[in-house]
Amino acid sequence: MKSLLTLPKLLPRSFICQSCIRSTRIYSTTANPPPPPPSAISLLSSRRLISLRGPDATKYLQGVITANLSPSTPRGSGFYAAFLNAQGRVLNDVFIYSEMVDGERGWLIEVDAEEAERLAKHIKRYRLRAKFDVRLVDEGERAVWSVWRGEGWTKHSLGSGKERGVGCEDSRAPGMGRRLILPAGAKPEEEMEEVNESTYRVRRYLKGVAEGQDEIVRETALPQQSNIDLMGGIDYRKGCYVGQELTIRTHHTGVVRKRILPVMLYRGDESIPTTLEYLPEKDLGIQDIPAGTNIARLEKSRRNTGNWLAGMGNIGLGLCRLEVMTDVNSGGELSAYKEGSEFKLEWGLEEQVLQMARVKAFVPLWHLTKQW
Repeated sequence: MKSLLTLPKLLPRSFICQSCIRSTRIYSTTANPPPPPPSAISLLSSRRLISLRGPDATKYLQGVITANLSPSTPRGSGFYAAFLNAQGRVLNDVFIYSEMVDGERGWLIEVDAEEAERLAKHIKRYRLRAKFDVRLVDEGERAVWSVWRGEGWTKHSLGSGKERGVGCEDSRAPGMGRRLILPAGAKPEEEMEEVNESTYRVRRYLKGVAEGQDEIVRETALPQQSNIDLMGGIDYRKGCYVGQELTIRTHHTGVVRKRILPVMLYRGDESIPTTLEYLPEKDLGIQDIPAGTNIARLEKSRRNTGNWLAGMGNIGLGLCRLEVMTDVNSGGELSAYKEGSEFKLEWGLEEQVLQMARVKAFVPLWHLTKQW
């Protein structure tokens, strides 16, 4: 899909299809979804599964993911992790689920649907002589669900009998709920409202949780900048794995200057927001902002303070320079944050700026309870 910056300079905007304008994949933009309900289930068509089965599958995974699969860390349910390249950059953020098939332990890898085939090929290429089978699970075979509940759980939500599935707590942020893998056509047992995946996305943005390679950019994003460490996806005590050297060095220096944060967009005639709030009635043209667009100080400044990633309505995610856009000490440079400072996003065709919005970054409370 073409970036907005590659479109012909003189082509009228009214004749450019929306597919070309957007730099991320298409989601419905006919109307913003309502605010997420306290309890709901959502089918995640943006996620897909890869099956690993065979005697060497566990050993292989231990050497290529950021989480730990050693005997001292038994995995009876699913968990969050990431695949990195040799330079310590994220290839894919994943959930991994353990399951027993004919008495043999197997693994299901949940990944961005648009990245599933590429990750399956990557695993096949680098398994070398390891004995296990890699299979891209057909979309008509199994499906991924997110289930969240404002009150206590009444059931296990994993189905029963032939419809039984696997799952885990989604511990990336407080209140994210549960992750479930069910046979295609089956639904979680919990009797709750079913909402569109766009509602799930809004909920993620409000909690500051990035997901998939539109938001955690493949071979560009660092795991700590993507909050994979804060979300429990990195075990710093495990042995060697691909990309460990830079990851462990960053951890020991204690300096992470940028992190993905929830951001709120507002107009110039509005006051600076003090609370992150999703307002679906607002149309700020978020769907047209190219991923990677620079966030800068409202007053002219050469220094980039962050990058836009994705959003909906008036909220989204940005990769933000902490010492400039927040009052949190990142452990590195002296804070340049000033109360009342404003930041902006500008986007358009080539050199012609068509739209501008102001941006406020928020640090989730769950970040502050972790070690930065």
